[in-house]
Amino acid sequence: MSIEKNDVLEGVAEAYGTDGEGIIKCGGTTFFVPFCIPGERVRFSAVSVKGKAAYGKAAEILSPSPHRVSAPCPAFGKCGGCVLQHMDYGEQLRFKRELVQNTLSKLGGIYAPVDEVVSCALPYRYRNKLALPIGVDRFGNTVVGFFAPRSHRIVPIADCLIQAPWVKKIISAITAYIGASGLKGYDSLKCTGELRQIVVREVGGKYIIALVAARNVDVSFLEDRLAEDFGDFTLLLNINNSDGNAVFSDKWRICCGEGFFESEENGIKYAAGANTFLQVNNDVRSKLYARVLEEAEGEAAIDLYSGGGMLTAMLALKCGKAYGVEVVPEASRCAEELKEKNGLNGRMINICGKVEDKLAEALYETRDKSRVIVCDPPRKGMERRVVEAVRDSGVKKIILVSCNPATLARDLGVLTGALRADEKGALVRVGDMSASPYVITSITPFDMFPQTRHVETLVVLQRK
Repeated sequence: MSIEKNDVLEGVAEAYGTDGEGIIKCGGTTFFVPFCIPGERVRFSAVSVKGKAAYGKAAEILSPSPHRVSAPCPAFGKCGGCVLQHMDYGEQLRFKRELVQNTLSKLGGIYAPVDEVVSCALPYRYRNKLALPIGVDRFGNTVVGFFAPRSHRIVPIADCLIQAPWVKKIISAITAYIGASGLKGYDSLKCTGELRQIVVREVGGKYIIALVAARNVDVSFLEDRLAEDFGDFTLLLNINNSDGNAVFSDKWRICCGEGFFESEENGIKYAAGANTFLQVNNDVRSKLYARVLEEAEGEAAIDLYSGGGMLTAMLALKCGKAYGVEVVPEASRCAEELKEKNGLNGRMINICGKVEDKLAEALYETRDKSRVIVCDPPRKGMERRVVEAVRDSGVKKIILVSCNPATLARDLGVLTGALRADEKGALVRVGDMSASPYVITSITPFDMFPQTRHVETLVVLQRK
């Protein structure tokens, strides 16, 4: 059966793809069709066909799954953020557990039980941070919203259901400011316009609000407008005239307030600004950190990819001593400030540099102590020589935190021996972890990002 683009087909979704789309086999071709649930019969059109793999667009759900619900967001399917709102929450959790299990086995050769997903108390309205693009539509009108899937086209919105309820007030304020100021959204193709993004972080009921603009602009109207709805806030202006994708430049102006707020978590006092990294979900972040601290054993902890040092500080309190390794100088400086603020001199040691270059130093400094290594790398995962050094470190326990199941599968495969390098250095699946000095004791997904395809995973390994 020859299938061409725009053909209308029917089939039954058999499983989930990695992005939560339904997998439908039709005429010898495997289609990935978004917004379908396994078991549903779907009428769909072929969007692109490349050999035996193709992409489709659902036209009609002929036999809906009992797990299908009506998506409450009017932008669902248009905005690229949430792709799971058509599933009930229990089905979202099932999908994410299955995603972690299948990715680990298929990519990493790791066949180990995966725990039930740790759920979020608020499947909606959970985010403490907003980053809202401002741009122009095809008619040149200024728009505020989120990007469409795989696009830089902005879908205008008045609300976002995974953001906190204050998002509506922010959108209202920035819309009024645009109208009063006459400023235009930034056109990334023509490099024209002034306003690029509005970024907001809520910290303990206080708000850090940053307007990103291509040049210095008057924000007095915006400040007055925000004061009508937000009691305790600080307003910053970031001037970013670069043509890259970075949200912020290093050019800041504090327009009102002090530019940051102080808060406390798990006994650690910290100062949060517009560029401070904090997990966006307070509820699940607390559950994740609690589990890391529960698993952390020994007299010293080594925290790799430690960022601003929040977890390093917690580990210093738990274990007595903790070494944090972080490559970004600004984040390392924040960790130093955190150390001073919490009186952790001598207990919290921050090392600035690449993990692959500095891990040996941390291992040497803790050589006479029982140790735990905690790794929380970015989405790209760890360098292979870092994984190998962790594997060969001899520490009592290893705790991995990952926001990307694919790179977790690769790193965990190398760590356990389920993946091994061939004569050309390419990793191949072996599936035999018996020679590994470590055994996996638990794999636990955490639903840090409900309604989206993303999942955080914690893996604990114990030395045999």
